[in-house]
Amino acid sequence: MLIWFVVLYLLFSVGIGVYASTRVHNAKDFAVAGRHLPLPIVTATVFATWFGAETVLGISATFVKEGMGGVVADPFGASLCLILAGLFFANKLYRMNLLTIGDYYRVRYNRAVELIAAVCIVISYLGWVSAQIMALGLVFNVISGDAVSQEAGMVIGVLIVLTYTTFGGMWSVALLDFVQMTVIMCGMLFIAWLVSGMTGGVGAVVAHAEAAGKLDFFPRGDYTQWVPFIGAWLTMMLGSIPQQDVFQRITAAKDEKTAVRGSVLGGSLYFLFAFVPMFLAYSATLVDPGLFGELLEQDSQRVLPTLILQHTPIFAQVIFFGALLSAIMSCSSATLLAPSVAFTENILKHFILKDMTDRQFLRAMRITLWGFGAAVLAVALNSELSIFKMVESAYKITLVAAFVPLAFGLYWKRANTQGALMAMVFGLVTWGACEVFEPSEVWPPQLVGLLMSMVGMVAGSLLPSRVGRPLPQEPEHATLHHHAASHTEHVAEHPHHHPPHHGGH
Repeated sequence: MLIWFVVLYLLFSVGIGVYASTRVHNAKDFAVAGRHLPLPIVTATVFATWFGAETVLGISATFVKEGMGGVVADPFGASLCLILAGLFFANKLYRMNLLTIGDYYRVRYNRAVELIAAVCIVISYLGWVSAQIMALGLVFNVISGDAVSQEAGMVIGVLIVLTYTTFGGMWSVALLDFVQMTVIMCGMLFIAWLVSGMTGGVGAVVAHAEAAGKLDFFPRGDYTQWVPFIGAWLTMMLGSIPQQDVFQRITAAKDEKTAVRGSVLGGSLYFLFAFVPMFLAYSATLVDPGLFGELLEQDSQRVLPTLILQHTPIFAQVIFFGALLSAIMSCSSATLLAPSVAFTENILKHFILKDMTDRQFLRAMRITLWGFGAAVLAVALNSELSIFKMVESAYKITLVAAFVPLAFGLYWKRANTQGALMAMVFGLVTWGACEVFEPSEVWPPQLVGLLMSMVGMVAGSLLPSRVGRPLPQEPEHATLHHHAASHTEHVAEHPHHHPPHHGGH
């Protein structure tokens, strides 16, 4: 029954993608759902940005092993990322009416900055999406009783996600996210209620965790404990702000106010619901200490699925794996779409195939989606990292290269192209050197890279500029009126004077 339910659920997901394809008439519909999404769907799709494999399987396993201090990056950093993006970035970026986050770097600086940022953003998604695909493989392996290997499950999973995302793009992602968020919330709360009955209630589980020291959040010690703690927090909190999937959710909203509210609401909901899988996984160690103690040593990511399969009725299993599949698929579809759109818009169109029509551009995005899917599958099949570590590591490159030019460009009038280039070079070189030659346990390489990126931005912007800022030579995509040369000149001279929103795009 469980396997048939999963098959029906996957067919339903593909059906949603086919339905969503009827709303895709041009590249803008595919990339940002035509900027028509209402608040409930924006909130759902922002929530689904993070609520994926790492939340249900990765965070829960890490919490059981390391306690609250071990999950500072996610959910604490991840949820704050979405809230900060809503409060400080959503309104400014929404007004600019861009197709990708990479477009910002071109409009505010120049094409060289755009290219470097786009490459870093696309690379960062390899680890993130691979974690989702690994989790799909794990789920198929568990529910089939090892009849489907984890590797075969990964292949099946990536093919299904690619199919419905190819049909409907951001429309299919948004509609499925809304359905899947409902399944996730109801399913997780029901399972938590069921499991709490086996352990003597929520209070008993919390008391046991507190006595075991699992609820200690802040480090107890000197700077050697505090610096890595802060580094892990900042990596996820700031490194994931200049990301295409976060940007797409902001710009797909029907208006600026919806973009801001949806991001803050989605981030807040994510923070609250991320604790449910942690509660479930810790409860497992109380239900059967022997079995789950052994599983923690072998593969901690299997603790939660094993608890559900061995200690709950079939109805609960259907609910849990439905919620888990919802979480993984909604997250992986969006994170496959985001880098594909970014690569097509900011690398392929502006540096390789410069004269694409809208129809060709849409086709190129769909082809790129499958190419990126193949690359992600290859990484997932060959990675030895845990799901949590793959996600945590994904945002180091965007933290050191893309965050400072974005934040300083929006909030510091003197930020210029020379400063942005120096910020990227300083950040990337320092981070890379620290990773290769002296990976300190006290000073995380990405934190050193972030600090040096700030130094590069300030120094480069205050020094006499030797970097010209050439204007675009060809007209931009038809749906992006603001990319005309006159607007680009205006933004270069007045980075804080945003153009009015053009209705009826």
